[in-house]
Amino acid sequence: MKNTLLLIILALQSSPALAFTNDLFKDENGVRNWQHLANYTGGTLLILLSLAAVYLLIARRRLHQANLELTAIQNELEIRVQERTATLDQSNQLLLESNQLLEKEVSQHLVTADQLRSSESYINDILTSMPLMLVGLDKNGCVTQWNKQVEAASGVSSEDALGKTLQEAYPKMAVLPEQVQQSIEQNKIIHLKQSLRSLYHYDITIYPLQGQEAGVVILVDDVTKQTAAENMLIHNDKMSFMGELASTMALDINLPLQAFMTNLRSFQQIISDRSVIEPQQSSDSDQAEELNKVIIEMSAKGEQVSAIISNLLAFARSRNGIKQMTDIVDVMENTISLANEVISVCGDLPFNQIRLERNFEKNLPLVPCYITELKQVFLSLFRHACHALAKKKEGEGFEPTIKIILSENYDNLWIKIQHNGLGLTTEEQMNLFEPFFTDKSATKDFDASQRLSFSYYIVTEQHQGNMAVTSDVELGSTIHIQLPIR
Repeated sequence: MKNTLLLIILALQSSPALAFTNDLFKDENGVRNWQHLANYTGGTLLILLSLAAVYLLIARRRLHQANLELTAIQNELEIRVQERTATLDQSNQLLLESNQLLEKEVSQHLVTADQLRSSESYINDILTSMPLMLVGLDKNGCVTQWNKQVEAASGVSSEDALGKTLQEAYPKMAVLPEQVQQSIEQNKIIHLKQSLRSLYHYDITIYPLQGQEAGVVILVDDVTKQTAAENMLIHNDKMSFMGELASTMALDINLPLQAFMTNLRSFQQIISDRSVIEPQQSSDSDQAEELNKVIIEMSAKGEQVSAIISNLLAFARSRNGIKQMTDIVDVMENTISLANEVISVCGDLPFNQIRLERNFEKNLPLVPCYITELKQVFLSLFRHACHALAKKKEGEGFEPTIKIILSENYDNLWIKIQHNGLGLTTEEQMNLFEPFFTDKSATKDFDASQRLSFSYYIVTEQHQGNMAVTSDVELGSTIHIQLPIR
């Protein structure tokens, strides 16, 4: 309608329409008739106003209809908004409840995480602080746990050890992959013992894991001090028993020996007095002289036995449990004298028939030591040397010799006992200081002097020194002893 009115107005304003209108309102004389023009204009305006009124009515009706539709739409929208708002409120309520539950769950998770961290830290503190070495292995034998004690013992950090096999990380540990698999398959605990050249002693226990992940935990307990204490107790018992036995034997032998020596001297005195008072024939005189020689020799042997008994008594009574500041030269000379009497027969070579070379440094300081135990060490070394010298075949120019060297160096006293007898093989050198054992029966003879474990224990444990051996099968052996002076 609006477009139609616009077209009519445009048509009336066009040039043809205006020309027609000008011609229409002129009279015969060409003068404009204003009355006709006013009537025409008023009619036209009425028509236009009528059309406008009709248009307005129609537009109002349409507007009313549109308002009704808009109101309906608005109401529908309000209903939808209310529904959506109710749904959103419900969703917000659910979301709020979910958030609250989530906050509670997060709080519980935080508490659980703190507890887990605390438990993990506590377990790590236990593993770190425990005095045992702990190694965890999976079913493939790879390291999963490596505590501080293992790091200190092996020198391998946990970062370097994790993921490697035990043989790659710490090959000195005496645990074989077969033992790990045996513990896993049979689900049993395996106990092992390890000794490193009698210096360190370990108790090893393999525990199978009971969880889903198959594996084992290896605990290594350093029992070196405990073993040393046990060996010390055994040694003290042995020394006490040896002292008691030596004292008893010496006293039991000394009583009849002294009676024998007294009777022998009386018999010798009677023969001497009789030969002076009653001169005999030459044959009787020769017999008396031979008898006198036998008596003198018997007296000498008796005096030698008496000296041995005196040394045994001194050996049994000299230990008082306290180290004494001692001149090592005097101890060595006294031990040599004792060896000449005690080691009288050693195979085919007595000790007193071996040439001794003494190389003693002058002005050696006093050394704190247990005199009796140190004498025992030197006697064992002399006996060991005698066996080696007796086993070597004598050849041209061979002279059995033991060389003794005493010297001071870097606040330590060095003792070397060297012989030119049969030397030690590599295996014998490795086992020289190990405890002696044999699978021979009691009826078979075995040489206990082949091992020096007891001497090694006295030097290293009781005197905090060191003991080593260097040897050549053809040239002989040298025992090295280092004793701290202070």
